[in-house]
Amino acid sequence: MTLPTQLVLRALLEDPTREMYGLEICLAAGLPTGTIHPILARFEGLGWLKSRWEEADPHEQGRPRRRYYRLTPDGIESARQALAHAQNKVAALRRAKGRLAGGAA
Repeated sequence: MTLPTQLVLRALLEDPTREMYGLEICLAAGLPTGTIHPILARFEGLGWLKSRWEEADPHEQGRPRRRYYRLTPDGIESARQALAHAQNKVAALRRAKGRLAGGAA
């Protein structure tokens, strides 16, 4: 799992039942919009996210319509498991790196 994917998941899991629009997710994850939208589309395809377009009139709002995303109940669990798995992999790599560095000394 890439770091940007992990950052998006962490942003969504901060308040997993809250809807967030794309720019909010970008700001929370510290990533540009071009990075998060393919990630969001992938999670929506997996059933981890639901999305909807806001009903506001863009002309009245003076901005484009927002697309809101929310984790599904299964998505919340899957996201937590995926992040835990990624953290375990990083920890295992650090241990292996430590053993290699220790063996080389």
